[in-house]
Amino acid sequence: MFTFRSHNEQDTEQTVDKHALLFGLVSVFLCGIGFSIIIPVVPFLVQPYTNNPGEQAIVVTLLTSVYAVCVFFSAPAFGALSDKYGRRPLLLICLLGSAIGYFVFGIGGALWVLFAGRIIEGVTGGSISTIFAYFADIIPPEQRTKYFGWLSAVVGVGTVIGPTLGGFLAKFGYAVPMYFGAILTVLNVVYGFYFMPESLDKNNRLKEIAFVRLNPFTQLANLLSMKHLKRLLVSAFLLWIANGSLQAVFSQFTIDTFSWRPAIIGLMFSIMGFQDIISQGFIMPKLLKNLSDKQIAILGMVSEIIGYSLIAASALFSFYPFCIAGMFIFGFGDSIFGPSFNGMLSKSVDSREQGRIQGGSQSIQALARMIGPIIGGQIYVSLGSAAPAFMGMILIAAAIAVLHKGTHATI
Repeated sequence: MFTFRSHNEQDTEQTVDKHALLFGLVSVFLCGIGFSIIIPVVPFLVQPYTNNPGEQAIVVTLLTSVYAVCVFFSAPAFGALSDKYGRRPLLLICLLGSAIGYFVFGIGGALWVLFAGRIIEGVTGGSISTIFAYFADIIPPEQRTKYFGWLSAVVGVGTVIGPTLGGFLAKFGYAVPMYFGAILTVLNVVYGFYFMPESLDKNNRLKEIAFVRLNPFTQLANLLSMKHLKRLLVSAFLLWIANGSLQAVFSQFTIDTFSWRPAIIGLMFSIMGFQDIISQGFIMPKLLKNLSDKQIAILGMVSEIIGYSLIAASALFSFYPFCIAGMFIFGFGDSIFGPSFNGMLSKSVDSREQGRIQGGSQSIQALARMIGPIIGGQIYVSLGSAAPAFMGMILIAAAIAVLHKGTHATI
């Protein structure tokens, strides 16, 4: 067992089950690989079913949006159900659904099959919120920001390997990365089935779940009614719209602007993973000693604005070094925003509500990532390839203003 001492008035001890810790880290690692391994090849899988690059960009962004729509409706339900039935069964269901979704997407054959794969994966897309609730169960409150940083770092390792591996596997067929992602996720399900301990004590579980708690719109209204969280969530919502747009159009952007192939696109997405590793291993511990969660989040958002400006410049001047530099700086900002945001969020409620608050947060993120790709795809086609990056700069500047004015220094 790992032992941590809680620095509160009673100076009580709380232990962390090493198997629980290991499973959580392995899960996010495989989630990072499984998700990112498919990113470099999606435009190439869509290409046979479209007539021109503009139509291809729209379909790619719609595939991203339909996944987010499904997560929006399912994440609060999975979060609430995990508060009642425990994290273990819900997490295993989510992971199995992801594996089926990858497999169906790889089969392809028609656009509707590709959309069916994304829908299946999205309906069971509550795994991340459940994993964060899982860690909130096993980690003392004062340690959570640090461990959420670990989660980001481990996801970073996965996202370093995933896109590069996906680009390499695409040489054997564009569907091969999908099948490989499905296999990895199934292996994670098997590991979890045999080794994953339940993290939520029966005494801390909800006795009953009102139907209203399964309604994503009610969940959103309830979360936004919490005054100490409202501006935090609105700020994150604006940031996620921008990031969802970038993620959805980036592969198509590099194909149209620089004529890149899957292997190079995969390497570019690996930059994001490198940022997580470097930030969580070397930078985040120093930031936590000197800055509050809120200050770290704002630093991350400023970095993202700089990254967006360089990506926009790369489109205007067709100069790919600007794009690479922009992704490095953007990746740094994203890597430190996530842990600080989740740290503030998890400290706002007790153990009985972690699933609900994390599920609601993921639902808000899904809503943003539903809106972002649709807007990003439309302005990409109508206003030019630099437009999504300019939109990101504006939205994140607004997010900084909201977060700076609205959150309390205590969270």
